[in-house]
Amino acid sequence: MTGASPTPGVTAGSPSARAGSLEQSGEFVTSAGLIVDEMSPTRVRGHIEVDARHHTPWGIVHGGVYTTAVESAASIGATAAVQDRGQVAVGLTNTTHFLRSLSSGHVIVEGIALNQGRTQQLWKVDVTDGSGRLIAHGEVRLQNVTPGGD
Repeated sequence: MTGASPTPGVTAGSPSARAGSLEQSGEFVTSAGLIVDEMSPTRVRGHIEVDARHHTPWGIVHGGVYTTAVESAASIGATAAVQDRGQVAVGLTNTTHFLRSLSSGHVIVEGIALNQGRTQQLWKVDVTDGSGRLIAHGEVRLQNVTPGGD
């Protein structure tokens, strides 16, 4: 999948439309800036152009940008894995570690499924800079749920 556009032939609001698109997201997720470049049920790859819009008062990218990217990438891939069952995946825990600071640049966000079960999934997401250095690393445990169900 390229960009944040919905999957062709998928109606808006369906679980599959939400799997690879951040278009329906609120302003918070949109402002974080993740652009999805590739998506499958086991892997998601995207990027963010980080700049002053993402800064803390100290002139570096806020860790919440990376945490949001980690959660978004994992949720997109995990939902792609269960969308054919009419389900979506929602985050239960997100542990993101910040390893290096940046003030601007192109970062790559890459998530892979570590475990995909009937009710839960575990995803690993790395954020790297243009030189391939690890900026942030996260793991997200997700629950597979049917929208509107308990």
